Amino acid sequence: MSKDWMNALKKAMPADLNVRIDEETIQRESRDETEDLHFPPDVVIEPTKTSEVVTVMQWASAHGVPVTASGARTGLSGGALAINGGIALSMRRMNSILEVDERNLQVRVQPGVIVENLQDAVASKGLFYAVDPASRGSCSIGGNIAENSGGPRAVKYGVTKDWVLNLEVVLADGSVIQTGANTLKNSTGYNVTQLMIGSEGTLGIVTEATLKLLPLPAFKALLLVPFASAEQACEAVSAIFQSGVQPSAMEFMERSAIELAQKFTGDYSLQMEDEVQAHLLIEVDAFRAEDLLPQMESILPVLEMFGAKDPLFAEDAAAQEKLWFLRRRVGEAVKSASVYKEEDTVVPRAKLPELLLAVKTIGKTFGFESICYGHAGDGNLHVNILKGDLTDHAWEAELPNAIRMIFKSVVAMGGTLSGEHGIGWVQKPYMDIAFSPRHLQLMRGIKRVFDPQGILNPQKILPPE
Repeated sequence: MSKDWMNALKKAMPADLNVRIDEETIQRESRDETEDLHFPPDVVIEPTKTSEVVTVMQWASAHGVPVTASGARTGLSGGALAINGGIALSMRRMNSILEVDERNLQVRVQPGVIVENLQDAVASKGLFYAVDPASRGSCSIGGNIAENSGGPRAVKYGVTKDWVLNLEVVLADGSVIQTGANTLKNSTGYNVTQLMIGSEGTLGIVTEATLKLLPLPAFKALLLVPFASAEQACEAVSAIFQSGVQPSAMEFMERSAIELAQKFTGDYSLQMEDEVQAHLLIEVDAFRAEDLLPQMESILPVLEMFGAKDPLFAEDAAAQEKLWFLRRRVGEAVKSASVYKEEDTVVPRAKLPELLLAVKTIGKTFGFESICYGHAGDGNLHVNILKGDLTDHAWEAELPNAIRMIFKSVVAMGGTLSGEHGIGWVQKPYMDIAFSPRHLQLMRGIKRVFDPQGILNPQKILPPE
């Protein structure tokens, strides 16, 4: 595509619309947190309101120029990268909390709002937004909607799709729709809201979201539970839920994951016995302090059944935050330690021990080391494959076969390719494992209805026909 369109674009855009072609901005928008991908856009536009997004999309539609929406660029599947160049539509300046409706327990936000900022703002009013990715201090609501993000507390409170009531979306031709209604029940027509969530900007650009809130559960208790066997730690997960307890978070970490996080943060205050191979981090919450102890009393006997060692009880908010800080840094720690690939596998939680065994067995076959951690309570295991001593040929030519084996095992267990990171650019070659040709054909048909020219975030999610 000729770059003559860039001059036409600059002339067509309003003078106050932030259109950037400087190298620093282009390079900033060329990467996210996915491995070492690098796809620079030709131009970056930073709107502040819906009408500006409309202007951009009308122009792009008229000229057939691709548009890739981005935000905080914390994604792990390459979903917000401009594979075909064109326009990167950065939503980071659309970062206002528009309204907190305390009577109806709702909040309206622009997509660039940082998740932790939203959580803090509503918590000051005694309210709770529970979607809680590890990158909550830097990821944005728009990105969470694009990927249907989850996080540790999804096990009790659900993922992004469970919190979205309504979206304002700018379509490929610049038209604007409301996908739903600001009501708790809605049985009116197709559920376009849920269709948009997880679509990674391939069907439309989210410019506003109405989200549900809950009263804030003010009391929490947190246990870090060591196990001599990673498989036993995984086996304990399902049993805890069978005991009748609903933890607000249940995280699994292999010993190697904690060791890397300690090295990365410089915090070695957590002492691990030599025989400890894995930990569960278990949180319960409540509206009354006296409701915490009964939950803990139900969990402890189950842990003993699976060989757990003495748990560490985080007695106050500072101790709890210290443990969560270590958990939230695992992903960054792995990335700093080695060239790696991360697979966001998810299976029914009772299959977690089987999944862990499959990953380790495949690793032995192909000669790679893996570090596993994730949201054990909902069966979501992050498999980090380290390059280590693998040759470049093994890494580039043979590892995809290993990943395909992992995904085939996951699907055979009743799971699927991604629990919360999305498909984006890096996982789309494996979509045939999860979906039949007919199913993929239906998805391509949906894409064509919303985006007949194929200008919205091209080359994402769906493999070539």
